[in-house]
Amino acid sequence: MTRSYYGRPILKKPVWQHDIPAYFFTGGLAAGSALLAAGADLTGRPRTRRAARLAALGALGVSTYFLVNDLGRPERFHHMLRVAKPTSPMSVGTWMLSAFGGAAGLAAAAEARPRGWTGRAGVLAGAGAAALAPGIGTYTARLIADTAAPSWHAAADELPFAFAGSALASGAAVGLIAAPMSEGGPARTLAVTGVALELAATHRIETRLGLEGEPYRTGKAGRLLRAARALNLAGAAGAVLGRRSRVLSALSGVALLAGSLATRFGVFEAGVASTEDPKYVVEPQRGATPRHGSAPVRRP
Repeated sequence: MTRSYYGRPILKKPVWQHDIPAYFFTGGLAAGSALLAAGADLTGRPRTRRAARLAALGALGVSTYFLVNDLGRPERFHHMLRVAKPTSPMSVGTWMLSAFGGAAGLAAAAEARPRGWTGRAGVLAGAGAAALAPGIGTYTARLIADTAAPSWHAAADELPFAFAGSALASGAAVGLIAAPMSEGGPARTLAVTGVALELAATHRIETRLGLEGEPYRTGKAGRLLRAARALNLAGAAGAVLGRRSRVLSALSGVALLAGSLATRFGVFEAGVASTEDPKYVVEPQRGATPRHGSAPVRRP
């Protein structure tokens, strides 16, 4: 059993509350919806485009609330825009979120355009939101991977793919719930693609990391991620099988939203758990460092 001095944690537990994993989820939903809206616009699916644009704007508004609410001084959120630091995921993410908000807002407003307006501004704004969507959906993964939490830091290569898949699946859910059956093809494809990407990434996290992957399999995080896996598989299966069933398509969308939410909370809980037990800090370092007095292993 690994012990620390006086039984105290080696790392300080993250101060973030549950507003942050909720922010991860709504940000991913906004990003996935923006991508779905752009695809629907390009392929002539106006009702899907409208639903996705409105969902992107709504999710962005909720996401901004969660982010601002988590700050110690919410009224000073605008101070984050006083500087731009390319090396800071938080700074880059704040600027991307601001630009994405403007584009998504204009695209949503275009859905209520007066008669006679060509909607060209809406098309350009939708394309801009879609271009920023990959960054919006994944920058939070890089943000937590840059912390000292062992299970987040060790999964730096996989977390962006897990978050990207989760964002795609949640965006697809909007189409499955709100779009007519005749326009559901892209949403179904997006659902299967997103679920496959998320499951592959989370499976790699759980199996590649060794000890640091343990928090993803055990405790509260393990339960959440197993629930997410079941919900995502059910949602993807329903998306494929429910081509002619409005009810099944809607239920599939609900399952995908719930699965995406469980994924974000599961990843969050895994990182927190890895800061509470000193073995996740000490044991990986012991395995990577030669013992005192021994020569390092040299490969021929």
